[in-house]
Amino acid sequence: MRVTETRRIEFRSKDIITMKQFRYIFLPGVLLALAIIPAFGQKQAAKPDPTKPVREAFERLLEGIRQADAAKVMSVYDNSPRTLFFNNNGTVTLGWETMKANRESSYSKTKDIALEVKGVRVEMLGPAAAYVSCTWTQSQVYDGKLENAAGRMTLIFRRIGKDWKVVHLHTSPSVPAADRPVLDSEKTPPSN
Repeated sequence: MRVTETRRIEFRSKDIITMKQFRYIFLPGVLLALAIIPAFGQKQAAKPDPTKPVREAFERLLEGIRQADAAKVMSVYDNSPRTLFFNNNGTVTLGWETMKANRESSYSKTKDIALEVKGVRVEMLGPAAAYVSCTWTQSQVYDGKLENAAGRMTLIFRRIGKDWKVVHLHTSPSVPAADRPVLDSEKTPPSN
């Protein structure tokens, strides 16, 4: 037979509880506090960045351009006859197959490509649509001649299955050619 000793603890309010009662109230409270307090010090799990797969697709596109790799470049675009390209020279190309043929033709004559992009902005338009905008400068040797160009670019991405694909490209030169038709109101910034 066990003999248990009962002790009394007196509080200011003159409430008296036994050591056994104290143990059943205090001990679980301490254990609960020890379990909860470390959770407040831990950082919450980071939410996945929804722009990351779009940025990765954009980086593959840039890598393909720098390597003059038409297959890599075209793998980023939606293989559709509706894919629309507004080109830097002011022309329009409609359809993946047409642009693929154009890229293969020009890349076979292109080398030493240096492409720099700045101000890359990725905006999600929903769970399955996004756009990327940036400025770019590019130099390359085309058909034995050094070329330089700069401009602005916007790409519209759509998630197709698990992949992010470009469905529309719009690029324009930073400084349009003097003989290019531009409205007078667009040639100079408006005065305040």
